Amino acid sequence: MNLDTKLPWLLQKSNIAHIEAGAVLIGDRRRYPWERTFVTCSSVEQVAQAIRGMVTQGGGPLQVGLTTMRFVARRIEAGDEANRLSTFIKAAEQLSSARPTNTTMRRTLATIVEHLRPYYAEAIPQTDITGLMDSIVTDIEAGFDIDYQKMSDAGAQCISDGDGILTTCFAEHSFILSLMKAKAAGKDVTVFVPETRPYLQGARLTAPSLEELGIPVQLITDGMGAHYMAESAITHYMTAADVVAMDGTVVNKTGSLANAICAHYYQIPYTVFAMAPDPTIHIASDIIMEERDGKEVLHFNGKMTTLKTIKGRYPAFDCIEASLVTSIVTPRGLALPQEIRALYQQDDKK
Repeated sequence: MNLDTKLPWLLQKSNIAHIEAGAVLIGDRRRYPWERTFVTCSSVEQVAQAIRGMVTQGGGPLQVGLTTMRFVARRIEAGDEANRLSTFIKAAEQLSSARPTNTTMRRTLATIVEHLRPYYAEAIPQTDITGLMDSIVTDIEAGFDIDYQKMSDAGAQCISDGDGILTTCFAEHSFILSLMKAKAAGKDVTVFVPETRPYLQGARLTAPSLEELGIPVQLITDGMGAHYMAESAITHYMTAADVVAMDGTVVNKTGSLANAICAHYYQIPYTVFAMAPDPTIHIASDIIMEERDGKEVLHFNGKMTTLKTIKGRYPAFDCIEASLVTSIVTPRGLALPQEIRALYQQDDKK
C-alpha cells in the first residue's frame, strides 16, 4: 500500500525531498502553505545547511537524509565522488551534525553505512552502487511505513469520541494518521494547534495539513493551552518526540514542557509518538540539547517583531521528564515511560 496517497501534500515523500537534474530538491517548509516551493541543493553540505536553516524540520530531515544518500550514490556513479565507503560516512556525518538533538536520522544513516560496509570490505568494484543504495533505502522506507501504520493504529485507539486534542509543533505521520483513523471510526475530535514560535510550524504546517484532511482544527497561540485545559475544551495532549531516552525522558519542541506540566496538573493524558526511542541515550543528561541563535526569535518571515537591539534566546527543544508522560506510542506497542528500557535496551548491544 502506498502510504503517500493517504497523507497530506506536505508529508508525501517526494514533496519532502526528491532528486532532480543532479540535485536534491527539499520542500521548503519555511514558505508553506503560501508557496509549494523547493530548495535546490547540489552538494551534501548544501543539504546540511538547508537542514540547519530550517528548510525542513521535525521528521523532514530523516527523509531528506535518505534521499541524500541516494544522491551520493548517483554522484559516485557519475564519477563526481570517490567510490569509497568513506564518502558515505562523511555524508552521514555532515547530515547528522545539522540537527544533533534528533538522533533518528543519525542512527538510520549509520545503518545504511553498515549495510554498505561488506561490499567495500570485499572490494567488489562491479557493484551497482546506485541500485544497491536504492534497494537499501527502499527497504528502510517500507519499514518506516509499516511502523507508521502500527503506531497510528495504537494512537487512534488512544483517542476518544469528543476529544479536544492539544498538540505542539508538527507531529507528522503517526499523529496525523491516528487522527485520520479516529475520524474514519466515527470519532468526533477537534485539534488545538499552538502557533509554535519562532517558525510557526503549528500555524503553517500542522493546521493546514489537518484542514486538508478535513479534520477540525483551531489555531491558538503558544500560551493558550492551559486556558483551554482549565475550560475542559482540551482533554488530551499528544505530540511527537525528537528523542526518547531509556529512562522515559521525552524531548520535543520548546513549549512541550509547559503544556505537559499543565496537562499533568489538570489530569489530562499526555501521549507521545516515538518512532525510534534511542537505546544509546540512557538518561536525560545524555541528551544533546540544541540551542539556536537567539536572533531567530526577533523576526518572522523576514520582518522584525521587536527592536534589533533586543537580545533573543532560542532553546530549540524541551526535556520532559517521564513522570509527566502518560504513555508512549512506539512501533513495538503502547508503553508506559518506565517500560521503554525493557522494549529497547537490547538494541544497544547489537
